Amino acid sequence: MLKQHFRVCCCFWRHFNLVSPQVHDDVKEIFQQYSEDGLMTVNNLHTFLIEIQEESDASKEQAQEIIDNLRHLHFFPRKGLHVEAFFRYLLSDHNIPLSTKVHHDMTAPLPHYFMYTGHNSYLTGNQVYGKSSYSPIIKALRKGVRVIELDLWPNSRKTGVNVLHGGTFTAPVKLNKCLIAIKDNAFSASAYPVILTFEDHLPQELQTKVAQMVKRIYGEMLYQPKPDSQEFLSPEELKKRIIISTKPPKEYLESQSQDRDQLNDQSKDEEEAFQTTSPEYKRLIGIHAEKVKSNLRESLRLEQGKVRRLSLSEQELKDAAKDHGDHLVRFTQQHLLRIYPKGTRVGSSNYNPVLGWIHGAQMVAFNMQGDDRYLWIMQGMFRANGGCGYVKKPDILMKVGPNDEVCDLSRAELLEVKQTLKVKIYMGEGWLRDFHLTHFDWDSPPDLYAKLSIIGVAADSIKRRTEKIDDQWEPAWDEEFEFELRVPELALLLIVVNDYDRLKEHEFAGQTCLPISELRTGIRSVPLHDRRGNRYRHVRLLMRFQFV
Repeated sequence: MLKQHFRVCCCFWRHFNLVSPQVHDDVKEIFQQYSEDGLMTVNNLHTFLIEIQEESDASKEQAQEIIDNLRHLHFFPRKGLHVEAFFRYLLSDHNIPLSTKVHHDMTAPLPHYFMYTGHNSYLTGNQVYGKSSYSPIIKALRKGVRVIELDLWPNSRKTGVNVLHGGTFTAPVKLNKCLIAIKDNAFSASAYPVILTFEDHLPQELQTKVAQMVKRIYGEMLYQPKPDSQEFLSPEELKKRIIISTKPPKEYLESQSQDRDQLNDQSKDEEEAFQTTSPEYKRLIGIHAEKVKSNLRESLRLEQGKVRRLSLSEQELKDAAKDHGDHLVRFTQQHLLRIYPKGTRVGSSNYNPVLGWIHGAQMVAFNMQGDDRYLWIMQGMFRANGGCGYVKKPDILMKVGPNDEVCDLSRAELLEVKQTLKVKIYMGEGWLRDFHLTHFDWDSPPDLYAKLSIIGVAADSIKRRTEKIDDQWEPAWDEEFEFELRVPELALLLIVVNDYDRLKEHEFAGQTCLPISELRTGIRSVPLHDRRGNRYRHVRLLMRFQFV
């Protein structure tokens, strides 16, 4: 048993016995079942992968590769795994709960997918005083974000184009620097298309400059639709392509009226604005965006064979969901819907993305520079499908009934329970390697506990927590929970570990969010992340997932 010592003052020390993680009885029992004479051979491991981990496509070559990757362990038997080596395998990166490969059908039209979407992707901080830079764009693309937003404004001399948050004190960055950063990093994390949404505040002559700049920098990467193109292509067809999406310049439409409700014929205004757009710039637009009309039902009209994108603020979405929820779902079956944060989120906070997802919104735009709980949920959603930034929408959002009805997931409590998820959380490790000795408490090891929450439709939302384990860096909880799910296709499991404190706010010790429809069953190693979503090097949980 290890001991750890904390100095309380000049003359006194506190001493703690640290318990090293023991091989759990469940693990020992499984090992005995799938081993011979204390050794798990390649054949034994292969059978374990099929029967316990439910990896029906596992091969003996895969089992041999696992054994080969553990040969660095001391006293490693040549012909298989002893129980301690098996335990280390279960806690290794070879046994994570999600697939790292793209496995969804990528040949459907773009509206059939949720897309990892950024909001004001160039900002490094808050929405009012933050600095504009290409650096956060690079970080976003490297994490798999597929939709990047750039606000285009004339520079002070009206001779060039800057990217900044207009009407604020944000410092600008030159457009060409952003475009080059996108080119260099667009496909570092995923081969699937990157969509650039321009919020355009440019006169016609600067639009022409932007068109020339975009074509020069992107060349064959740029997707330019054919003049008669009337249908969305698929992510597979658009691999390694960059797509421009924008609407007529904002200032033109606002000059027609100071109040959206006073617009007499906004569709005519948009058409006139589009006609005054630079012809070269117009030919760049792969996805045409539209401004929301005063009559939302009219904006949500379906137009067969037309490539359209509509944008709503988070508050507009809430209002629309109350009265037009079914129209939102029908619209997103054929067209794109983008949701963006309300203007009062000056600190770059985010909102609950679930309302957008249950209505089929493909582009739920987030401020990626924060560290809030909703960002963890967004990151969890896009860990699905190998982290490629495109997640196929579930069939429940794409079906239309015989009477043109669609499923209203805001009333999912009326649905029957479809699946029950059993989660057992055995233990955790790695905090002492990734954190300083006194990070949590200056006079003792942490008192860690885990919170488990189902994120999804309201009827599925539920929270559970383990007991705290006092004064241990490697807590062994050994607790099991069950979650009944009505819409498992849109449910996520959010796991947050905290250090318990009686006198102040409990201190964060790691988090992860996992799409439940993607969970690999069996005993799995679950890596945890910091507040911003960066993975810790060593901190992880040992858990078991079963569906009943």
